[in-house]
Amino acid sequence: MDKTLTYEQAVERLEAITAALEQNNVSLDEALALFSEGTELAAFCTKKLEEAKQKITVIEKD
Repeated sequence: MDKTLTYEQAVERLEAITAALEQNNVSLDEALALFSEGTELAAFCTKKLEEAKQKITVIEKD
């Protein structure tokens, strides 16, 4: 995964993947590849949100 990817870019790509999968016009192999990419992006987003939550917690303590 691109290390310069932002949270917002990841969410946009997830939305595009979801739209492609919902249209049901991709092959099984392509659907599996998109699903795999989507799960990686979802994990990336979850990590970014957790990091932001931790930073907020630190700021609130100060």
